[in-house]
Amino acid sequence: MHHLGIEVPVKNIPELDPGFLPLGKFAAAFLRSAQKPLDIAVERARGEVAVYKTFIHGTPAMAAADRYYVDRIIKMLLWMKGGFRVYLSGDEGIYESVRESYRPGGSRAFDAEFMSNVYERPFEVIHCAQVPAESSNPQAVGRHLGGCRIGFDAGGSDRKVSAVIDGEPVFSEEVVWFPKTTADPDYHYDGIVSALKSAAAHMPRVDAVGVSSAGIYIENRTMVASLFLKVPKEDFDAKVKDIYIRAITDTFGDVPYVVANDGDVSALAGAMSLEENNILGIAMGTSEAVGFVDANGNITGWLNELAFAPVDVSPNAMEDEWSGDIGCGVKYFSQDSVIKLAPAAGITLSPDLSPAEKLKAVQKLMEQEGSPAEAIYRSIGVYLGHSLALYHHFYGFRHVLLLGRVMSGRGGDIILDTAKAVLADEYPQVAALINPTLPDEKARRVGQSVAAASLPELG
Repeated sequence: MHHLGIEVPVKNIPELDPGFLPLGKFAAAFLRSAQKPLDIAVERARGEVAVYKTFIHGTPAMAAADRYYVDRIIKMLLWMKGGFRVYLSGDEGIYESVRESYRPGGSRAFDAEFMSNVYERPFEVIHCAQVPAESSNPQAVGRHLGGCRIGFDAGGSDRKVSAVIDGEPVFSEEVVWFPKTTADPDYHYDGIVSALKSAAAHMPRVDAVGVSSAGIYIENRTMVASLFLKVPKEDFDAKVKDIYIRAITDTFGDVPYVVANDGDVSALAGAMSLEENNILGIAMGTSEAVGFVDANGNITGWLNELAFAPVDVSPNAMEDEWSGDIGCGVKYFSQDSVIKLAPAAGITLSPDLSPAEKLKAVQKLMEQEGSPAEAIYRSIGVYLGHSLALYHHFYGFRHVLLLGRVMSGRGGDIILDTAKAVLADEYPQVAALINPTLPDEKARRVGQSVAAASLPELG
């Protein structure tokens, strides 16, 4: 396969998406002839810096390929690590191209505005003689099971809460709610408080509260979250940024609390169940939610929003409606991927169905052996095999825990088996290092609620 003058050898192609061109394969082929050093760094909160050293060609004939490669690498770094500032050293032409992309109205204006909102800083692209040194501040969080704790898990369609005493759930409740379609932040606040009080009623006291919630959280504050999508910005700033802090302190006073991204809590739950570290958790549901627990058992503070990170360099890749970019994870590792591939499998889904209902319809077809829907899951498995090799390049994880509605049932087994086959065939060195798995019964017992409850450390 060819892209921008680069010959990219790929053996395993999704049968329902023959144009798929893995970013990792493209990058490896690009770098075989690239010799001009280029250093990239992204800076995020508290002066933390991630550095990526690479190469470009630096010739007029390869200028388009150079710009594209750097664009994809920076995009990957921003959505994996997070950052409000990009540093570039080694090529002024590349710097000018990146700066143009991230200005208002540029091709990456969405990314720049998003990161600016997350870190409450103007987004900048800076050219320098030498990028700043790598700096990080991973935090040991979770696995604290002593005492009477509440674990709250805020999802887009339901909220779950558990009362946990010395690591054992003594009460759990799941309540349907509609946070994504409600503009009044008091609705969200009242729902959170109601859940906390419900769990507290089943314990003699409350020693700590842990929250697992979709979105980006910095120092327990809500920076961006689809749960509050309809809340006007003025109300978001006034009532949502500190919504979990207010709900907990208003209800229980000065108790320890931690608010974390649900992807990180999923990875923590996996680490607790496997009794291992260095785990990447990937939940394939409404979107692609990702979390990471490092080799020391710490949560890194990285964004891990791989739904917006690129995996496919095909110019015909599907566009993400929110960011406007193409080839990003959300269209490959969520219910969107199943829906996208259904027509190619000869499956017609009623336009009157919601995305979740369309996924259920495909899963219903999977109850029959030999169903045409099996090709959908084989194709997603090929996507995943290539993308796990890409993710491993950036994370260096040992274990992968695959979660979410897309991974449920027979389809999930097909995805896992296919991904392992692709890894063994095309990335044998990576395949020997990583262990992709589905949650076992112990993982389900530990679960998100106990992991969330374990987040705060008692004084």
